[in-house]
Amino acid sequence: MWTLTTNKNWEQLKKLSWVNDMHGVPQSPVYHAEGDVAIHTQMVLAALENMEEFKALQEQEQEIVWAAALMHDIEKRSTTITDENGNIVSPGHAKKGAITTRQILYRDFVVPFDIREQVVGLVRYHGLPLWVFEKPNPVQALLKASLEVNIGCLAMLAKADVLGRICSDANELLYKIELFKELAVEYDCGDKPKQFASNLSKFQYFRKDDRHPDFEAFDDTKTNVIIMSGIAGSGKDFHILKNYPLLPVISLDDMRRKLKINYGDTKGNGHVIQAAKEQAKEYLRKAIPFVWNATNITLQMREQLIDLIEPYKPTIKIVYVETGYAKLIAQNKNRDFAIPLHAIEKMIDKLEVPKLWEAMEVEYVIH
Repeated sequence: MWTLTTNKNWEQLKKLSWVNDMHGVPQSPVYHAEGDVAIHTQMVLAALENMEEFKALQEQEQEIVWAAALMHDIEKRSTTITDENGNIVSPGHAKKGAITTRQILYRDFVVPFDIREQVVGLVRYHGLPLWVFEKPNPVQALLKASLEVNIGCLAMLAKADVLGRICSDANELLYKIELFKELAVEYDCGDKPKQFASNLSKFQYFRKDDRHPDFEAFDDTKTNVIIMSGIAGSGKDFHILKNYPLLPVISLDDMRRKLKINYGDTKGNGHVIQAAKEQAKEYLRKAIPFVWNATNITLQMREQLIDLIEPYKPTIKIVYVETGYAKLIAQNKNRDFAIPLHAIEKMIDKLEVPKLWEAMEVEYVIH
């Protein structure tokens, strides 16, 4: 069983720099009269450990939720500001906190991929149960989260987050969490990921705001596209050679070397990407299946690529390849064309692992 730490004493936890950083980070006295982020986090952990629903979890599930509770406000340290009205706010702390959580659990702890991503997802969505009904499309927001985290555990974390603070609207917030849980039950994702009629139906639902989640899309796909994703040196080339030996491959690295463009040449890389897109369009027009081989480590990168190819009606599969941190560094050193270590570290800092809602199919290949 994985555990973040066997010693959950706060004085011991403070030896972790990112825990110690919580001390002195201010919070709104209106919503967090208890004090700074460190005090709040300790109160959240205590509240969580006293909750009957937490005690009922399997031991590994408890460790996942506990780790998420410890890390849920990790990036208030970098996002907390005083706005124009004098209010203390921390915009974007959940999204940034999720990325930081992934970095820590990847670099500093030996955490199995599935467990790590559950912790990351809980940090990312820990405020959703409180604010889901303020989203432009509450149901879509809920169902997207259900494909990343266990909604029951997410509601549990949100409840601990409320109980671990001093505020005048605690009862209202707890009521919101109950409504969130009822919405999840209504859409059959309270304790499992939302099930869609097909992978195509799932893909189209999250790309449009006017689709019902139970709508079954007509399959008019014409070809297949494999989009590789993963940090340089993780093993994407080997995976392609082993699994797609007969498909044409659009490789940004190969194009870069062919055009004699250095890895860090921003302007040159723009020419490489444009050439790759033109080649992709040619394959798509002829309905020729192919593999797009690049790092594609951020959601924005993948969305831009999918926006390019989706109008040609291919089936789209993302294959994410990952290897452990130490092995990644070693493999990169042994590559024919090694990438500078600082560039690898920068990729890790930016990494957003592909999620099931991004494409018709998402495969995780973890070494």
